[in-house]
Amino acid sequence: MGSAASAAVPPPPPPAQAQAGAPPYGPGLAGILPPTPEGEEKKEEKVDYLNLPCPVPFEEIQREALMSLKPELFEGLRFDFTKGLNQKFSLSHSVLMGSIEVPAQSTETIKVPTAHYEFGANFLDPKLMLVGRVMTDGRLNARVKCDLTENLILKVNAQLTQEAHYSQGMFNFDYKGSDYRTQFQIGNNAFYGGNYIQSVTPNLSMGTEIFWLGHQRKSGIGFASRYNTDKMVGTLQVASTGIVALSYVQKVSEKVSLASDFMYNHMSKDVTASFGYDYFLRQCRLRGKIDSNGVVAAYLEERLNMGVNFLLSAEIDHCKKNYKFGFGMTVGE
Repeated sequence: MGSAASAAVPPPPPPAQAQAGAPPYGPGLAGILPPTPEGEEKKEEKVDYLNLPCPVPFEEIQREALMSLKPELFEGLRFDFTKGLNQKFSLSHSVLMGSIEVPAQSTETIKVPTAHYEFGANFLDPKLMLVGRVMTDGRLNARVKCDLTENLILKVNAQLTQEAHYSQGMFNFDYKGSDYRTQFQIGNNAFYGGNYIQSVTPNLSMGTEIFWLGHQRKSGIGFASRYNTDKMVGTLQVASTGIVALSYVQKVSEKVSLASDFMYNHMSKDVTASFGYDYFLRQCRLRGKIDSNGVVAAYLEERLNMGVNFLLSAEIDHCKKNYKFGFGMTVGE
């Protein structure tokens, strides 16, 4: 019986053998991570240095930071009206009632009430732009932008005043290449300048500028670099005049951007740092900043209706006890 029972029972299974190639301490990450399909190994993207993107103009290297940190603040009441006569020609009217700061020997800020009216005419064409402004105090501003060729642009800026030696004029010739930009400037007071900026990689561009002011016998040279991606922009500028400027803009989302800048003046030993934000809401845009001098500013643009915007501007300088507040409205596009 015992021998028959023992013959009927199947023998015990053999001990499990370790898989070939498995480490003695267990499967580890190789057993946890999914296997990589064949032929889908990541390959490094090669940079085509002969087909780099065209960089931004040298004078606009900090445009993202300036949009957030330096909004068009004003004090008092402001009203702007623009009327389009046709698709290319329009007229504008602007009224500003506020105050201007008068230099004083004391630390307190002295303000004098003022008001002026500004009349403007605009002509906008794909290859030609003419903008003119005339103010009640006798000032005349004019801007011209003309596309001479597909790559060469002429820009003219002029300001005429009734005061002697305060009128200014500037001619700019901008040339746009496939992966570089260059500019030549000539102005009154024997001013000559030029700059050049080149894309080094798809995200990095570097440039230099030089100027000569004949009447004052002054010259200078500067260097700049800009690194930008889809989420951030960082810039650095150094000039022989003793200026060192850095800026950084981080795009948090499609509607929110944070910006900061740092500026050091070696001649005056002034150091300024600021932090700002740019927030797009459904019907408005809010910008603000705070800097190391104790100045807090905010600027609100709210769209009330098609072509009608409401403006709020505020700036507080705690150290100088200078407070500015303004509100206004713009009508027309």
